[in-house]
Amino acid sequence: MRCNSALRLLAAGLQAEEARSSPWHSLRALSSSASSTQAAAGGATSTRPAIDKLLIANRGEIACRVLTTAQRLGVPTVAVYSEADRHAKHVAMADEAFCIGPPPARESYLRGDRILEVAARAGATAVHPGYGFLSENAGFAGACEESGIAFVGPPAAAIRAMGDKSEAKALMQGAGVPVVPGYHGEDQAEGRLQDEAARVGYPLLVKAVLGGGGKGMKLAREPSQFLDALHSAKREALAGFGDDRVLLERFITRPRHIEVQVFADGHGNAVYVFERDCSVQRRHQKARSRLLVIEEAPAPGISEDFRRSIGESAVAAARAVGYRSVGTVEFIVDVDSGEYFFMEMNTRLQVEHPVSEAISGVDLVEWQLRVAAGEALPLRQDDLAIRGHAFEARIYAEDPAAGFLPSGGRVLRWQVPPGAAFFTDAPVRVDSGVVQGDTVGTLYDPMVAKLVCHGPDRASALARLHAALGQLQIAGFPNNVNFLSRICENEEFQQGAVDTSFISKHEGQLLGAEPVAPSVLALAALAFLQIAMQRAQGTGGAAAPGPWARPSAFRVNHLFSCPVAFSHPASSSEHELTIAYCEDGSLRVSGANDSSPEGINSNTSSGGSTGNGGGRNASQGASLGLAVSGVELSGHSVRAEVDGQQLRAAWCLGSHGEEEVLDLWLGGRQYQFRRPLVRKWRRSGAAAQQAGAVVTPMPGRIVKVFVSANASVQEGDPLVVVEAMKMEHTVRAPCSGTVAELHSFVDAQVEDGHVLAVVVPPQAAAATA
Repeated sequence: MRCNSALRLLAAGLQAEEARSSPWHSLRALSSSASSTQAAAGGATSTRPAIDKLLIANRGEIACRVLTTAQRLGVPTVAVYSEADRHAKHVAMADEAFCIGPPPARESYLRGDRILEVAARAGATAVHPGYGFLSENAGFAGACEESGIAFVGPPAAAIRAMGDKSEAKALMQGAGVPVVPGYHGEDQAEGRLQDEAARVGYPLLVKAVLGGGGKGMKLAREPSQFLDALHSAKREALAGFGDDRVLLERFITRPRHIEVQVFADGHGNAVYVFERDCSVQRRHQKARSRLLVIEEAPAPGISEDFRRSIGESAVAAARAVGYRSVGTVEFIVDVDSGEYFFMEMNTRLQVEHPVSEAISGVDLVEWQLRVAAGEALPLRQDDLAIRGHAFEARIYAEDPAAGFLPSGGRVLRWQVPPGAAFFTDAPVRVDSGVVQGDTVGTLYDPMVAKLVCHGPDRASALARLHAALGQLQIAGFPNNVNFLSRICENEEFQQGAVDTSFISKHEGQLLGAEPVAPSVLALAALAFLQIAMQRAQGTGGAAAPGPWARPSAFRVNHLFSCPVAFSHPASSSEHELTIAYCEDGSLRVSGANDSSPEGINSNTSSGGSTGNGGGRNASQGASLGLAVSGVELSGHSVRAEVDGQQLRAAWCLGSHGEEEVLDLWLGGRQYQFRRPLVRKWRRSGAAAQQAGAVVTPMPGRIVKVFVSANASVQEGDPLVVVEAMKMEHTVRAPCSGTVAELHSFVDAQVEDGHVLAVVVPPQAAAATA
């Protein structure tokens, strides 16, 4: 709590500093007015690069990012999109847009031939690949060159050289770049590899030469484990890449992940735009690849000599492969010895490039366009200087409480921090391709946004990031915003003393159950009840409350009370509270939490019994619970005085799968509460109440249907397979019976809450016969 308060105080003190005139509401207006800022920083000029028209071969956030700079420079733009992205933000931003295929990436964004057809049709003279998809595809880069189209990235030969890990290590050694001690030779005989392993020493990694994404990588901690690791790595390498060659590397026990932003042109110039620390990372849910969580620049706790040395090594690495354009050279740093070693080079623009832009004042995308057009780098190494500190937090559609299980759904609420700028340098910057109403996390990457915060020093930048995370509002699916906030509050992270084991080491603090205050529980119960009452009053008819359900109705020796039950996933707790309406117009909220003995009752000696119906004894309702008054619910906000404290929260109510989800934002935190969703089929007759409606667990694509209408099934039988975020989810029968309704077919795109089928038990079917 002390660290949390300190961060908030520091963030509040920064509000007056670096104040900007008004928030960016229009991306086109933003783009045209940003040139003066870039020119003042020495990183841009007002002249347009010699590109007649630019095609952006990507989607989402990075496509919008590239479009922003291109439009500021006056370069006409072309977007491409899959059938799923017809109404996407990047399509609306571009001057022209062309559909390139069905939703799956392999049939659209990975089809280089179709992209080049569009480039020819639209008259584009340059293609920017963004990151992901075709950005590091040497074949596509070469095809662009053969077609006379400038590839906004490195030469195909440089991509190939850095894509082969063994060749890259040999090149680095020849260029004098430190590499992790190991063996990268052609002799793959088992005996030779054992001898080399003994020379390198243990622990060591056995890595596929053409590996990636964690495939073909095994750890041997001692000699007795080497052969098992070798055979396993070779099998994975052969299955994944068609090549079972391996290399050996010393395993660094306490590593930091520091990467250097490099830039080279076609005139022999190369610079490093300083370094980033990407040590706060976790293992991906599906693969063993690392997933970066928070990046910062510059790296904390390093000397100027170290910065110069690692930067010059990165430039040497780029020169060794005849590099051109932007790239990132990744190093592993041994925390114990202070040594750094070449790990790999990413031959593209990185997701985390905004933090380098923030501390340097350079628009890296503009530099890319200028270099692709044949210009020299605008600045030399001595012209570049670090200004302040910056953090980037990646906002994902995922559920940290469920092991970071990928999530997805329709964006019901998307509100950025007040005063945030989009895609351009500012104290608070947001890069996102999402707008409210979009669906995320089904076909493509589940990253919703990048939140970038800049300050005069590390403490200020971190305080600003923590405050901005508390102001960000996202609803419609589980997300990692609170998880990121808890990282900001960690004392070790605040001190900058982190390595790649940071998240696993602090898992208890970062991912443990997060208790919720009794007053917030009371506010959630009030919000659930007020929303339900407003909706009932608005619909009229049978849904409108009768006299016995009206709080204002007169009763003798009996107060109106209503139970409200819900769960709080972040604390793994279930709650059933009772709201009692007192004669003076005030309320009392009482109840007990089965997993938390203190509950929310003011009178701890009395306990907290809950009601089961429409009323409770007057003395009970008046003597227990928290006193509440002044309850007001508007379109997006709920307020009340709870136990003498004024609370005001933003709210959003939606559904996810079989649950109704209430999100509340107050005190710099997002609280999510859930309760079972009562669907219409459950309210339409005795037979239907026993039926099993099978609902998709998340938005996605149906890839297999096991049953047909009127088929008999047993409880647990597979019905449908839904694919979301490259993972398959098998949906099973909730009970034995007959498939009375089937609303599923292969390749159908389904939204969250879609009823895939209705299974009717035998007794229910007999009752309606």
